[in-house]
Amino acid sequence: MSPLQRIAAFLRSPRGQQLVERGRRELAKPENQRRLRQLLTRLSRRR
Repeated sequence: MSPLQRIAAFLRSPRGQQLVERGRRELAKPENQRRLRQLLTRLSRRR
């Protein structure tokens, strides 16, 4: 099984679904959105 297939299978599992939902909840928070934007800005400046 390729790594991508393993990841896809994990994301379909109950534990994977829990982690996806947790990620969605965390990304809904304004503070985390701000942090992510800052990270993307820093990464884009490196190029």
